[in-house]
Parts: sequence; C-alpha cells; structure tokens
Amino acid sequence: MNKELITAQALAEILDLSVETIWRYTRENRIPYIELGSRQYRYRVDDVIKALSGDIVREDTAPYETRPAKKLTYQDYLDIPEEPGYRFEIIEGMLIKEPSPSVAHQRASRKLQRILEDYFGEVDPEGEIFNAPLDVTPLDYNVVQPDVFYVSGEQQVMVKDARIDGAPALVVEVISPSSGRKDRLQKMRIYQKAQVQHYWLLDPQEKTLECFAWRDGVYAVVASGMDDDIVEHPDFAGLSIALKSLWSK
Repeated sequence: MNKELITAQALAEILDLSVETIWRYTRENRIPYIELGSRQYRYRVDDVIKALSGDIVREDTAPYETRPAKKLTYQDYLDIPEEPGYRFEIIEGMLIKEPSPSVAHQRASRKLQRILEDYFGEVDPEGEIFNAPLDVTPLDYNVVQPDVFYVSGEQQVMVKDARIDGAPALVVEVISPSSGRKDRLQKMRIYQKAQVQHYWLLDPQEKTLECFAWRDGVYAVVASGMDDDIVEHPDFAGLSIALKSLWSK
C-alpha cells in the first residue's frame, strides 16, 4: 500500500485526519503529491508520513454535543426551546448544538442553491430544492437540518407540513470549522444508512467540493474539486459547478 497512489480521501482515513487538512497540506506543498492532470491529486503514504515526521497535527472537534440519558426522538426535538445564535439537530438520539453559520458559509450555500435550483428546475420541474433551517427525519432518532437538499418529483410524498420525512435524493452539507467531523463522519453514516443517493460536502474555508454517491451500500467519491476548478457530476448530465463563483461575494 505504501507504494500505491491513493486519493486524498483514502490518505485522510489512513492518517486519521480530515480531508480538509490533506487539501490544505497539498495547497501549501507540505506533503508530496502527484498531479494526474486537471488537479487530480494522488499520494504515496510513506512519502507523506516522512514529510510530516515531527509535525503535530491537531484538529478541532465539535464542542457542542449533549449526551442524553435516553435516545431522543423527533417529539423530544420539538420540545427543545429555541436559543438565539444556535441551531440543534439530533443524531442517533444525541442532541447536537452548534453556533449559527458564518457569512462565508451562507454565501457559498446560497450560491450553490441557485445553481441547483436552475438545474433541477429544468430536468425535474416537480422536484424541489430546500435549505436550512428545515427539519429532515431520514431515520428514527435522527433530526437533521441539511444546508441544501433536493427532493425529487417522485419523492413528494415525504414533504410534510413541518418537515421532510424521509431521505432526500441529494443532501449538501456546508462545512464550518466546528462541524467538519460531524458532517464527514456522523452525518455521512446517517445519510448512507438512510440511502440518500447523493451526499456532497462543500467547504468554503478550504474551497473544496466533494460529491459522494451511494454505490452498493457505501459512498464513493464520484466528483471533486478545489479552488477554481469546474466540477461536472457524472450522474447529472449538464450540471457544471464553477467553484470560483461560490467563494466570491
């Protein structure tokens, strides 16, 4: 394996780091990489470990978690009082409390939403694009508020008055400094278990987009990009996302 060329996602898993850190180290030339063209980067594990020898890598974890005595339900969630400046979710019965998103987070989310609205408005007029805050209950003991998500025309039965009860066709989470591990680990497991067909991670700070698709019970990266790349998704013909437009005002 040490001589094999692997992706940033595989390297992050091996080193127990976030993909954002791998992207950042690549951009800063702190680790060796091979560019296969069109900013498709690959790595050798032993070369990266040598380059990082002596470095101490620390990553933030989400500090806003409250572990209950019992697994919380959607009804418990409805009883939680609102608190200005924070938003709440329940993941596998555990209450997650996080600060409100930043301006960069909202800007990127809004711009991506417009792109998706234009695209799906043409290919699936009966479908809908939603954004947070709106409750989604993909599984029991889980209440999430995806930043942007798409419910297809065939899924309209899951659209209720106060929530979306089921697994949307596409979910996009916009990563904040405090939410990286939650979005990449906890939420990814929930969406995968619920068979959300497409899960995207957008990171305005690192300027990256990763597109996962549900393949044989697990998520596989089918498209990705960083900085000024243009991302074209193999499952959505004609959809082209110029990442540069998401980072600007």
